[in-house]
Amino acid sequence: MQNCFHCIPFTIPFTSSSRNWISEVEIGSHLMGWFLVISALVVIWIASLCKIFSSYSSGGFLNDVTPQKRNILLVIAHPDDESMFFSPTINFLTSRGHKLHILCMSIGNADGMGTMRREELYKASTVLKVPPNQLKILDHPGLQDGFGKVWDHKLLAEIIEQEISSHAIDLIITFDSYGVSGHCNHRDVHNGVRDFLHNKAPQSFEAWELVSTNILRKYSGPIDIWLSILFSEAHTRGITHCLVNECPRQSFFAMAQHASQWVWFRKLFVTFSSYTFVNTLKKIN
Repeated sequence: MQNCFHCIPFTIPFTSSSRNWISEVEIGSHLMGWFLVISALVVIWIASLCKIFSSYSSGGFLNDVTPQKRNILLVIAHPDDESMFFSPTINFLTSRGHKLHILCMSIGNADGMGTMRREELYKASTVLKVPPNQLKILDHPGLQDGFGKVWDHKLLAEIIEQEISSHAIDLIITFDSYGVSGHCNHRDVHNGVRDFLHNKAPQSFEAWELVSTNILRKYSGPIDIWLSILFSEAHTRGITHCLVNECPRQSFFAMAQHASQWVWFRKLFVTFSSYTFVNTLKKIN
């Protein structure tokens, strides 16, 4: 007898309403995932800010525990370098009574706004508590702002030597060999300082460079304080120091003085840049 029963596949009929319900569940799951990620980042961001406001910079930097004050020269390439990259260092030095001089190697005239940018640097330096008589801005024909402009390292070394002699400088701070952003003028300034150290400076002359970080750390805002502290502690004591910005709002206000540069992407940079919140300085050998 022929079997009249056949295997009939069992299927669940999906109506349009059930499909919509499944889609809503999937969307809800994705949204919940993003919500958890964003919430975690916000919590870490706030915790990092709390760490910054409750932390102190490396106590051993510049013999911070002794009353001796230093004459320091910060060498930068363009107006706004001081606010975008070095504000934690500047705030540390000025708050502890060290005499800080800033030597800016150009007026930043790549876009024809050099005169305006020079005045903006004076305003920003005032916010950062560096007196006008301790700020020098050059407009040398051989040191013009631009990605394609190569600066002579020996010329830079000669200018640095003159500035050191004029103000009895005993310590230099500048960019490292990468220059944070990779800008060729930043790197030339570093090489100019190295040329001075190798050929003109006394053997015991002290110089420090601002450590460049990878892009993830660079745009991690205050979160980078944890890695900066670990990096500083991992190196031989006295060679690397982590300087925490005890007044980040002052850095924002200083950068805002550079009105010609204060466009939306630089506002984002200052907000998310780790260099607004912490600097790691490494001794130049």
